[in-house]
Amino acid sequence: MHPNVAKLARALADAGANGTPIELTDPAPTAVTAAEQLGCPVGAIANSLVFNADGKPLLVLTSGAHRVDTARVAALVGAEKVRRADPDFVKEHSGYPIGGVPPVGHPSPIPTLVDTWLDRHDQVWAAAGHAHWVFPSTFAELVRLTGGTVAEVGAEVAAD
Repeated sequence: MHPNVAKLARALADAGANGTPIELTDPAPTAVTAAEQLGCPVGAIANSLVFNADGKPLLVLTSGAHRVDTARVAALVGAEKVRRADPDFVKEHSGYPIGGVPPVGHPSPIPTLVDTWLDRHDQVWAAAGHAHWVFPSTFAELVRLTGGTVAEVGAEVAAD
């Protein structure tokens, strides 16, 4: 098990989460490729995206069927500008590289928005610290684990 995955597994256990990380057989650089390997709808993939909101980190857990509307998100969090964070910013604030950022287990809590669309699925899948690892969860559990705010964060871009 990769050290990042082990760190995330400890964070999940400490938080009382039900899911255990699993390794995918092939790389999953997109929600579509992850969903194909897991045999689930693309909308059940919970993308953990770190944004720079006026210089502060913001985590958006969005359905794989959605594209984040940064103007909408900025209005939701009261920021002047929200933009995708660069790899260094993501690593600094989440402790993980892009492609493996989990919803929890960060050095410090990151304010989080949780996409309402994830609630359409009984089970969702989130990154587990490495691009080849994911863990199962539920919408309610992700909200609890992150202390996130439930919000409509984007527009549909992929079939659910």
